[in-house]
Amino acid sequence: MNPTIYDVSRLSGVSTATVSRAFSDPSRVREDTRRRVLEAAELLHYSPNAIARAMARQRTDKIAFLICKKDATILDEFYAGICEGIMQETNRSDYQLVISTAADWRLASDTAQRKQIEGVILGGNAPADLVSEFQTQHIAVVLVNNRIPGHELPCILSDETDGVRQVLAHLVARGHRKIAMLAGRFSPYISSERYHAFLQIAQELNIPLHAQSIKMCDPEIESATRAALELLGQPDRPTAIFAANDVIAAGTLKAAARLGLRVPHDLAVVGYDDSAICPLLEPALTSVHSKVRSMGRLSVERMTALLAGEPVTELSTVLPPKLMVRGTT
Repeated sequence: MNPTIYDVSRLSGVSTATVSRAFSDPSRVREDTRRRVLEAAELLHYSPNAIARAMARQRTDKIAFLICKKDATILDEFYAGICEGIMQETNRSDYQLVISTAADWRLASDTAQRKQIEGVILGGNAPADLVSEFQTQHIAVVLVNNRIPGHELPCILSDETDGVRQVLAHLVARGHRKIAMLAGRFSPYISSERYHAFLQIAQELNIPLHAQSIKMCDPEIESATRAALELLGQPDRPTAIFAANDVIAAGTLKAAARLGLRVPHDLAVVGYDDSAICPLLEPALTSVHSKVRSMGRLSVERMTALLAGEPVTELSTVLPPKLMVRGTT
């Protein structure tokens, strides 16, 4: 018969509650008591679950994935894909995973210490002060879909410049020269990367740009629709619009419909992120696909290396995206 927590309790002379705390929350158990519990568990060959193994190695093997995006939930599609990759990788290891948003995490006082987190994967627009807070607590940090100036941290990224290059090359191949961009006000890193990539690649491909070729909008349908109406209301209107994400692209399609423009005959539209709405729109939306699950898996690999004390030879890991061509182009 396999030994149980009751056997460990009897042999160590403490209650089952104390045995449980010795494994799950050792800071609440006196050192001599904790030692008796571990010695009893070892003598009885008490099955070493994840907590017991962690105690024996003086590690918790707990990591967290925090989504750092305004008004985000764990159901946010882009970060849900990253989370799926993280879960796939942690399920193959001894890691215990905590999933939250950065906003919810910060509402709980001393969360990292209370949950005994060893490492945290920050997805998206992680505040620099939150990163510094984790570093002060000696918690390993890996960034996903973000870089933070002044912080030399492992980052898992999608190649935004290559994604924009694929978009513009595709539109040029379709005969478009009047190409505009609807740039979104969201993650500063992503917004900046896609905006500057658009300027750079347009110059490389000799795409003429003028002051009205780029408009900013919020990543919301109505804001994108208003901005697209302004672009399409110009006397020399664009024949193609690159939207900084799929929500903005959906707003562009809405504006085109209001103006009676046929997509893609009168106007081509390309989004970014290849979200679930792309094939549901009419026509289906051409968009850039990022390898979000691979980003999640790689972030766990980087975290494993950090926690093992291995040297980080390359801070940035950049994955190639892929343009998914559909009916809007």
